[in-house]
Amino acid sequence: MNKAMEKVKGKYGDIPLTYVQMFSDLFCDLRIHPPWSVPELAVVSSAVCGAFITKVQNPNHPISTAEIRKEAIDSIKAGATSVHLHVRDKKTGFSVGDLKAYHEIVDPIKKKYGNKIVVDGCCVFGKTFEEIVAPITDGLFEVSPVNPVAGYIGDTVRYVPIKLMQASTEYFQERGVKVQVSIHDSGSVDNAKRFLVNTGILKKPYYWIILPALPGILHMPSAKAMIESMMLIVNRLMEIDDNCIIMVCNAGRPAIYLTVLALLMGLHVRVGMEDTIWRYPHKEERMRSNGQSVKEACDIAKLLGRRVASADEYRKLMGIKKK
Repeated sequence: MNKAMEKVKGKYGDIPLTYVQMFSDLFCDLRIHPPWSVPELAVVSSAVCGAFITKVQNPNHPISTAEIRKEAIDSIKAGATSVHLHVRDKKTGFSVGDLKAYHEIVDPIKKKYGNKIVVDGCCVFGKTFEEIVAPITDGLFEVSPVNPVAGYIGDTVRYVPIKLMQASTEYFQERGVKVQVSIHDSGSVDNAKRFLVNTGILKKPYYWIILPALPGILHMPSAKAMIESMMLIVNRLMEIDDNCIIMVCNAGRPAIYLTVLALLMGLHVRVGMEDTIWRYPHKEERMRSNGQSVKEACDIAKLLGRRVASADEYRKLMGIKKK
């Protein structure tokens, strides 16, 4: 033994050797790990154009009826379970509730795909209740959101009266339309519980759609903040009912990162160009198309061992009957 080794031995004393004593034919039997409880089905919805993004923000954004229809069809071809639609005014580009424009998009889609796609959209335009719910009365949508929201969104103050929220929920359900309750922050959870759940107006299965990360909504300036915020909201929703349906939008700067996190958590996703202009949270690259966004989400679901739900499987999950 050289002097250096003698010095080490003298300092630490007799050091036992590391060895493996084999008691079986396996050192570590990983078969003892039980499988996780992860839902196999993943709903992938495509929100094609939304209400506020312009071509100034993203030159690729669809605005005209023809553009929106093409993007919706491209989403279906890419594997989307459903498409979420808005329409824009031809002159101003603003979001409107024009039934004729909706039919120009929805009718060809339903003629081509029938019950193989679920179509949904928002009912927020009109000066009377009848005008607001007209898309539902007209049979355009199978699913429609209600918004228990009061607060800033961007530079706009948005407030949905409680009676309108409740009346819309009742009317949608009476017409066989599934209600999506939009969740923007923890206040939305509380409002939905007080005004829709505790009153017995909202029928099970409860269906929540989390729309975070826009200016004024559930702040997500980093990946850590995104994960913490998502866990907060999802846990509060699961406390209301652990058998609920939860969909997450790829909104704001987090973009596709929200899609990945939601699919990891066993939730469903809404992708597309409605709620973000960004392809990645750390780059300036703009989203190119809805079809690309849908394909990426479907690929991620597949890589995680989940299967994209068909339209009929989605309807069964929501508890609505095929029309």
